Amino acid sequence: MTHKNILKTLFCYSICCGLLYQCEEKKDILTVEDDAKSTTITPEFTLTKDQTHNKFSSSIPPILTVKSGAIIEAFTEDASDEQFDLNSTVKDLNSLDFEPIHPLTGPVFVEGAQPGDVLKVTLHEIEVGDWGWNGIYPGFSFVADSIKGEYLRIYDLKDDKTQVKFNDSITLKLNPFPGVMGVAPATSELLSTIPPRANGGNMDDPNMTAGTSVYFPIFVEGGLFSIGDGHAVQGLGEVCGTAIEVPLRVVYEIELIKNKSIKEPQYETKDYYATTGFGTTLDIAAKKATLYMVDYLMKEHQLSENEAYALCSLAGDLKIAETVDMPHMLVTMHMSKEVLGIK
Repeated sequence: MTHKNILKTLFCYSICCGLLYQCEEKKDILTVEDDAKSTTITPEFTLTKDQTHNKFSSSIPPILTVKSGAIIEAFTEDASDEQFDLNSTVKDLNSLDFEPIHPLTGPVFVEGAQPGDVLKVTLHEIEVGDWGWNGIYPGFSFVADSIKGEYLRIYDLKDDKTQVKFNDSITLKLNPFPGVMGVAPATSELLSTIPPRANGGNMDDPNMTAGTSVYFPIFVEGGLFSIGDGHAVQGLGEVCGTAIEVPLRVVYEIELIKNKSIKEPQYETKDYYATTGFGTTLDIAAKKATLYMVDYLMKEHQLSENEAYALCSLAGDLKIAETVDMPHMLVTMHMSKEVLGIK
């Protein structure tokens, strides 16, 4: 074999070795990805749509007691508590009874939870039911003094859980989330679920969807967490008073956090951390959300008060979550994790 042929043979051999290595490396990568895709969340407990209440109170007994870290599958009913169905028309708004509004699945008692602790609820899976409705009820909307008409549209969701036709030219991508999540307040009084409060409640924030972790301040022993008011899709503000209201299947993980306290709910996604503030005006709510973000940045990222306040101005995004659940409105502030150096 000539010197030229030897070099040619060695070159071909090195190319083949390189290709084999790349194939093995790619095979390893695919194996890891396949393993990640095969990872499933297995619920330890299941709660049905009939295990509900529709008030917030420390006097409502729990239907389930769990340890921190429990994974729960909860089925929730639509906000009307099945007062509408696929055959309902706008005339059925006249007989709508607000007393059963917001059936919430729960409460769940978490062992060891005490006032001053924090409850972390991670939403792993959210699936819409087979139907939903969107309506305008006279007197109940953000601009009810200007738009006074009645409206009801029923949506059949059996065949498509990803999008819905609003009309022939407008299609909406579904983004299901629970409109109401909360713990029990420190009162035996039966409080309406309609407004958001420090315990959470009717926050109606479409950012609180699958993959989001929501943090709640705990006011009573066990926390007493409840969830409901499923929405298939909703814009920030929920200005007409309703989303596409649906039953849901939600799989969530509930964890107890000690040695940490917050005044109102906060939440995070893979992209940002958020604070919430409720108030009787947007101005009050926005100020509270800002101050809570300043406090978070000082405690968790060791910024001075002025540094945190300045960063809120440079990188904090105030957003209106909801405007219709009188007497309270909800405003949030989002802070990018990229800005904070969180990976």
